This record gives sequence, C-alpha cells and structure tokens, in this order.
Amino acid sequence: MARIRIGISGWRYAGWRGVFYPAKLKQAQELEFASREVQTIEINGSHYSLQSPQSYTRWYEATPKGFVFSVKGPRYLTHMLRFRGERASVALANFLASGIFNLHEKLGPILWQFPPSFKFDRVAFEAILQSLPAHTDEAASLAAKHDKQVKEVCLSPGRKRRLRYAIEIRHPSFCDEAFIKLLRKYRAALVISDSVADWPYAEDMTSDFTYLRLHGTQTLYGGEYSDAALEHWSIRIRKWASGLEPKDVQRISSKPARRRAGRDVYCYFDNDKKVQAPFDARRLMQRLSDN
Repeated sequence: MARIRIGISGWRYAGWRGVFYPAKLKQAQELEFASREVQTIEINGSHYSLQSPQSYTRWYEATPKGFVFSVKGPRYLTHMLRFRGERASVALANFLASGIFNLHEKLGPILWQFPPSFKFDRVAFEAILQSLPAHTDEAASLAAKHDKQVKEVCLSPGRKRRLRYAIEIRHPSFCDEAFIKLLRKYRAALVISDSVADWPYAEDMTSDFTYLRLHGTQTLYGGEYSDAALEHWSIRIRKWASGLEPKDVQRISSKPARRRAGRDVYCYFDNDKKVQAPFDARRLMQRLSDN
C-alpha cells in the first residue's frame, strides 16, 4: 500500500530555535521534536561530510517507529569527482561504510543532487546509475572497499533491502528522452524540484516512488507556500500515490509512466531560510489528512 510522507530538508537550523523549536529545547533534542511534527526528514549533513555510525544510530534512536529518513549523497561525488575515475568508487564505498546501515528500516531514498554545471551525457550517466548498489547486501560488499578516510565503519547491512535512489538535476541538457529511459531502466526516481531558480522542472514518473523537493516561492530556499499552492501539491501527491499522473502532467518523455497500483511519495520542504519549511510541511500534512 502506497505511503505519503511529508517532511523537511534538515532539522538543525539556528533560526528555528524559539520559532519552530520551543525556546528552552536542548539542541540535542531537536530531532526528537521535529520527527514527531513531520513524517520524514532529509539528512543534509551527509552531503557536506562523512557522518559517523554513532550519529546514524543516535538519529535512529531519537525518532519514532515508522519514521523514515532520506540521505543526501556526498557532494564530493556529485560536484567534485562527478562520479569519475577510481577515486569515485572509493568515495562511494566510504559513504556506504560511514553508517547509513544503522538507520535500518528507517533508511529511505538516497538523494543524489547534481550541480547546475553538470551536463547530461548518456554513457557517463548510465555508468553512474550502474555504480549504485541495488540492495543493502551489495552496498555492504562495496562498503568493505573503503579507505582510511572513514575513521569508524559500519559494514553490517542487516536485513537485505532494496535501495532507492532519487536524482535531482539542474542543467537543461537533462531534458532528454534518453535520460528518462535510463532512470526507468535503473528504477531511480526523478526529483520533482519546485524552485524560483532556472532549473528544469519535470514530473516524469520513473520508479515505484515519487520524490518532491519544494525549495521556496519567493527566493531560493525562502517563501511560504500559499494555501492555493499547497492545494495544488496535495492534488498532485494524491494522483502520484494512486499510481496515476495529473492530467496536466509536465514530462520530458513523450511516453506516460507505467500505471501502478500506487507509489510511495516523499515530499520535502526546503524553504528553511525564514522558518517556513516545518510549518508548510504541517499544513500540507493536515490538508492531506482532511481529504
């Protein structure tokens, strides 16, 4: 049965204290608080540096049963190495060894966000998708090839589970039928990215789940979503969760998505600059629960 999860991108923001977080709440308790206000959270720290197995364990223990994290893949891979060369294989192993297995059943999609300067090349991008392990056992085998960059490792994957990947693109060259075919071949989800920035916007369904990132309405990472905007998104989210597409779907591909009985939906508000993300997430959750 398809699940809809609405949440936020990150949770540790100084400007949220005393606004979203109660004034006297300890910083160490912020995740515990946030995870009971929303249904899923993107882990952003993993994009900037390798985290530790202890951190992932702490995040697992702080959150309630049924909660799900997405994990943002390292920018070292997407922005610097761009998944090229032997060093990229080691960097991927390091990321997988750094503790994500300690999220256990709370590990949701892994998000790969590519920079605006990253152009689509069919052969190169297929190599990237091929390099991503399909399930946790395969990921553990790759993680064992880590180097000394990882000070503490976690190589125990637990129960074998399929890994889900979400791909966020920001260069217009990705508006190519070949790109959508690759995502469908490897069952990776195209991130539906709503932003005032000049990034491609598309709603092609390429996997058995849908991944949305709502980056703000007035500036990048700022601007509250109006009631009308939330209604727009709630209608689309219900369609995607039912396995269908909206009638006014905006696709790159000329081919519609394969109809399914349902799709899980992950929706993250990233308009965090003025503390709008958690409140918009709660408003959308309420709107979805009311209908």
